[in-house]
Amino acid sequence: MADRTVAPKVHALVEGSRRVVDSDWFGMAVFGVIMANAAVLGVETYSGAVDRWHTELKMLEHAFLAVFTAEILLRAAAHADRPRDFLRDPWNLFDIAVVALAFLPIARENATVLRLLRLARVLRAARFLPQVRIVISAIGKSLPGMLSFVLVGTLLLYVYAMVGWVFFADDDPEHYGSIGRAVLTLFLLITLDGLGDAVRAGLEISRWTIVYFGSFVLFGSFVLVNLLIGVVINSLEEARQMETATDHRPSSLEPTGPGEEILRDRIETARRALQELETALDAQTVHRSARRRYAPAHEVDRDHAGLP
Repeated sequence: MADRTVAPKVHALVEGSRRVVDSDWFGMAVFGVIMANAAVLGVETYSGAVDRWHTELKMLEHAFLAVFTAEILLRAAAHADRPRDFLRDPWNLFDIAVVALAFLPIARENATVLRLLRLARVLRAARFLPQVRIVISAIGKSLPGMLSFVLVGTLLLYVYAMVGWVFFADDDPEHYGSIGRAVLTLFLLITLDGLGDAVRAGLEISRWTIVYFGSFVLFGSFVLVNLLIGVVINSLEEARQMETATDHRPSSLEPTGPGEEILRDRIETARRALQELETALDAQTVHRSARRRYAPAHEVDRDHAGLP
């Protein structure tokens, strides 16, 4: 009886919270608070403003924290019937971490940590900007591909740095005097910054240095960069497809209504009754088989005839 009373109350809480969370004004209000939090952070960079409005800024910080805490509680209440779905969303986990850490003593006592946490709240604005959310998701998905890109780039830099050290260490020790300096020089050349000066300095040593710089620019500035762009674009397309699939979830994933728990109980009761009926029928069949085996012939004929 108590479960049947609690289930409608939980459903009412879930439905009420869901209506608030899914409303347009809720998202706009939270986004406005996030932007206000960012503006206050900018104001605090001016020492004169902090000295003049210290109390007001402190009150605003407490107000922002209260609003963000209430927002997370509302989102959690909207998923009270599906807590796993709430915890499966990485944005919810990020919001919980950013807000919960602000309540820890180490964060409250350390001004630097507290400012970093308040700055992290600004990143929550991406939750309300679908295009930004897609880009962030694409960056996360491109990390495995970027690892291969980094390995190839490191190998390319190391090989060309060793070649540069062999040929230019004596004539240009400032840029190629060690493997570290050579790697740094070539890393800057990938951006094509200072390429003209490097080529002119190399031509003073040998005309064949044009092959060295030309091949490095070809592989480093064009092949590698295009490879990175391809990885990011592919991840961006995957993130866009996932975002579209999330926005068009099938309605079967939604809760069925206030009588969902009661309906489940009734289905379970009907299933148990069906199992008991099948057991009884099996027992009756075994009993009749035993009677036919040991009963006289005239009783067997009566059983076949369907007589009692």
